[in-house]
Amino acid sequence: MTNKITTTWLGNMKFESTNPSGQNLFIDAGEENGGNNDGYRPKALMLSGLAGCAGLDVAALIKKMKLEVDTFKIEIEANLTNEHPKYYDKVEMNFHFYGANLDAKKLQKSVDLSVEKYCGVLEMFRQFADVSIHSFFHKN
Repeated sequence: MTNKITTTWLGNMKFESTNPSGQNLFIDAGEENGGNNDGYRPKALMLSGLAGCAGLDVAALIKKMKLEVDTFKIEIEANLTNEHPKYYDKVEMNFHFYGANLDAKKLQKSVDLSVEKYCGVLEMFRQFADVSIHSFFHKN
């Protein structure tokens, strides 16, 4: 399977990028880099892609296992190297689950399945970064 996107320059530092879903997004630099702050930053977008990939896996597994979860979020902190080309060399992913009846063991299994088996974006990150993953369970 092949994904194809087209990213078109809109002038100055702004681009519009297509997506196989049909939903487009904008990419722009911050004012400190000559942009107008009118879009996503490319490196941050990579982190959103990582969180989205793992999040979709976990959401599907929550549904499949019929687990009770009010909500969950994934927080990511990533360290950029100092020298060009700057890239993420360390990435920390924190999964936070919220609910009154959390089954921590099964939720951890869903995270483990995502990060060890299903999430291709995470596998790509592992090629260039040290990735650590933690889960937190917040019972209401």
